[in-house]
This record gives sequence, C-alpha cells and structure tokens, in this order.
Amino acid sequence: MELICPAGTPVSFREAVDAGADAVYCGFRDETNARNFPGLNFDLSELREAIGYARKHKVKTFVALNTFMTAGKEDLWYRRADEAKQAGADALIVADFGLMAHVAEHHPTLRLHVSVQASASNPDALAYLVENFGAARVVLPRTLTIQDIAKIARQVTCELEVFVFGGLCVMAEGRCSLSSYATGKSPNMNGVCSPASHVRYHQSGRDMVSNLGGFTINRFTEGEPTGYPTLCKGRFEIGDSKTYAFEDPVSLDVMDQLDHLRDAGVKALKVEGRQRGKAYISEVVSTLRATLNAAPEARGALMARLRTLSEGQQTTHGAYEKRWR
Repeated sequence: MELICPAGTPVSFREAVDAGADAVYCGFRDETNARNFPGLNFDLSELREAIGYARKHKVKTFVALNTFMTAGKEDLWYRRADEAKQAGADALIVADFGLMAHVAEHHPTLRLHVSVQASASNPDALAYLVENFGAARVVLPRTLTIQDIAKIARQVTCELEVFVFGGLCVMAEGRCSLSSYATGKSPNMNGVCSPASHVRYHQSGRDMVSNLGGFTINRFTEGEPTGYPTLCKGRFEIGDSKTYAFEDPVSLDVMDQLDHLRDAGVKALKVEGRQRGKAYISEVVSTLRATLNAAPEARGALMARLRTLSEGQQTTHGAYEKRWR
C-alpha cells in the first residue's frame, strides 16, 4: 500500500520525501485548496521545484484542488489544473464535478483522484465517478468501518485510499457547515476550517477559554491539554453533562489495522497534516514508513512514538470501529 503524505510548505515537502513517502500531496496558495491558510502552500515555481525534487527520489506528487468552484470564478480552478499538469503533477485530487469534467476533457492522461471532500461513500457513487470522469482513485470519508470499505472494494474498479493518521473528521466531508456558521468562512468554498484569524484564547480564573468567531468552544481546567477550537470538537452542555457531542479532540491512528486494510482492498494510506510543521512531518512520515516495513508485533512500539504529537496527546480508531455515543 502506498504511503501518501502531506506538505504545506516546500520545506515540509522535502521532509516528507526524505522520510519515506511514496507520494506527497500539496496545494496552491489560494482558495482552490482546502488548506488555504496564511503562510502555507505553493506558488507555481515552488510547485515545479518540489515536483522535480520528488521525481529525483522516485516519489509522486499529487496536487489538491479540493474545494468547490465559485460561480463566475471557475477559471481560477481550471487554470490551476492546467498549471499542475504542466508542472508535472502525477495526479490531481478534485472534489467538484465541474472541475472533474474539465480534467477529464482537457487532460485525459492525467490521473484523477476524487477528494474526500466529494464525500463519495458507496459503490454507486464511486461507479458514477469512474464512468463519467475516469476517476482512478477515490479517497473515502472517515465515516466507514473496515467492513464497509471491503464491501465497496468488491464492487468498484477504482483504487481506494483511506486516512490512517492525523486530524480526525467524522462530519459528512465536503458538506460541513459548522465552521461557516461560526466564522462566515467555508471550508468547502474558501478552503478554511476554523481559520486562525477567528480564534481567540483568554484566561477565566484558572481556566483557559477558547473561542471561534465569537463563540465559546471549550473551557480547559489548569493542566488540561488545550485543543484548537473547532465546533465539531467543542464541549457542549447536554442535559446534566458537559461533553464532546460530535467528536473528541484526538488524532486518528489505525496503523494497527494495516493487515485488515490491505485485505479489505485499500491501495493507499493517507496522512492528514498539511498545516503541520516540518519537524512533525519528518517524525510522522519516518515512523509510519518504519511501521509499514515492520512485523505486526513491532508496530505498536513504533507508533507509540507519535503519541506526544497527537491532538490532546491521544489517539482513536474513530469511525473505523463505529463506537458512536
């Protein structure tokens, strides 16, 4: 199975390549990219240089154009797809049907990977994407069990890619409006979920309070790990309890399920984290590469090295086990 690793900057891109990635995914410095944050991403010259570096090391480059096109501004997405192709990208990761149609028509030899933002999660949806746009691979949402994935794999002709480590999202990906409600900025249109410009922290007595867009998202007691405020990982008062109603502020880690994922028909393992720094990328990618190469009984000790890099210093199997409240 391929190890697909994130890069939010040229420096992180090189770290991912050097640490053992089979492919690195990245995006342009604009709203065509679902990680459209200040200080991240690539201009065209940086992308060309990164692709050249990857090719020297026999590593592939996937360019994420994984937001939905704004009506009247489609030319920006079309131009970025054309530029990525000319720069030598090995595949485009796309969410919007209109952009998929453009890629299929104008770049039929370029591999099309369907983004998780397209939220394709059943055999009929995947078959539609293959038949109409020639999709070579689909990235599945983080809402399926391994049994679900195996059932899909038996009925489709495209490759399947799944998330195995990093930030966890169990929303209907590509359809989430929680951040938009709080900030007015859409993850799916503007490429920003819980942008840092709308995040505030303040001390309240001995507690640390986190806010997003003027809304209180969480309150942390002294000594408790303070997570980044996203609505889906906020703590809510429900009846007599104060709990994480949607999602806990922890990281996904299903690397102990590698054999089951392989048996289910998974082709590629994806790591979340384009907003992370180069030290994180280096440690995570090198550890995952070592884990993939290790015997099953040695994987646990290797993955334990990443606990301190995980959100809240905790990890979960998430929806892969379907243990919903």
